Amino acid sequence: MILRLPPDACLPYAAVAVAAEHIDFVAEGLLDGLEGEPRAERLALLEHLARDGVPLAELLRATANGTLMFLPAERVIGGQARYTAAEIAERSGVSEEFLHAVLRAMGLPIRDADEAAYTESDLEVVQLTNVVRAAGVTDEEILDLLRALGRGLAQAAETMRALPLRIVLEPDLSEHALAQRYASVTSQLSPVLAPLISGLLNLHLRQMAQSEAISAAERRDGHLPGSRDVAICFADLVGFTRLGEEVPPEELGRLAVRLEALAADVVEPPVKLVKTIGDAAMLSSLEPEPLLDAALTLLDAADAQGGEFPQLRAGVATGPALSRAGDWFGRPVNLASRITAIARPGSLLAEREVREAAAEPYRWSYVGERRLRGIRGPVPLFRARRLSAPPGSA
Repeated sequence: MILRLPPDACLPYAAVAVAAEHIDFVAEGLLDGLEGEPRAERLALLEHLARDGVPLAELLRATANGTLMFLPAERVIGGQARYTAAEIAERSGVSEEFLHAVLRAMGLPIRDADEAAYTESDLEVVQLTNVVRAAGVTDEEILDLLRALGRGLAQAAETMRALPLRIVLEPDLSEHALAQRYASVTSQLSPVLAPLISGLLNLHLRQMAQSEAISAAERRDGHLPGSRDVAICFADLVGFTRLGEEVPPEELGRLAVRLEALAADVVEPPVKLVKTIGDAAMLSSLEPEPLLDAALTLLDAADAQGGEFPQLRAGVATGPALSRAGDWFGRPVNLASRITAIARPGSLLAEREVREAAAEPYRWSYVGERRLRGIRGPVPLFRARRLSAPPGSA
């Protein structure tokens, strides 16, 4: 999508001018450190925001953390801030204590008690927790859900923030004009976000409904188990830390994005891409063989990228682990991570239990027992290769 905006594009929500709140911008320190044209641009933006009803506290906060330019877009997306935390709690029917827990779970700041920092959209989100409660979900489970949503949506929001900037940035654009254009593009993009996020969530829920089985024991006991057997794989970029000293941060970011794209391309049910953490991808599967296939395919895909992309190495372990908020916790997670750290570039190492569970479709070579940091006792390790690989290959 390419949007062409005139230089004097105005904020979509400012249809009529209202009387500006009388604020002494100089006395409040909102123009400190600025002279000449930058000072005039900042003053024009501040006056516009004040006319639109942005309170002084919000102007001070946004100026202090360097986000003043995004305030117009903020108001396009969330509406005007009008409620304090106490008012949100009263109108939604939840306690202030639970409201604060909800905000922390979503990764959002808790504002001063007397600051009208919350919008109608914020109120609706908190009110929906009562609907979830009525369905039988506990407060602890609600907070777990909100933490998971908060992590994922925070990453999505960061990506979405950059898209309008890429569209509107031009050389020598004033701060006021840039804020106006950014808000204008945001107003065009924001209506599609809710349907897009809802649609993607429904796709993932349907996929999970088709792939997640409930065992006979779980049906008999009437509850989900605390843990279940799962195979875990970590794959990381070799020499990523060293690269961080040699190449710009932008290049490191591109490598991390390419790793995530490669990992997403190789996973198919029952294998899942759990997460990426900078230079590493974490995969899981309730069955070890599909996980080994995916990991070996990922190593091949990294090699196919050529010399500009670092080699990968991978480690796989299996055992009981707890699934929580889309992540896994337990010994196989820790063990797979430790195994990965000692694997050679381009290779996949696995513990004995993985070799015994998925012995047939692979060529295995014993590499010895290793002591791994944080793991009790020596761990017998095996390297896995595809049967089709030449016998003398590395």
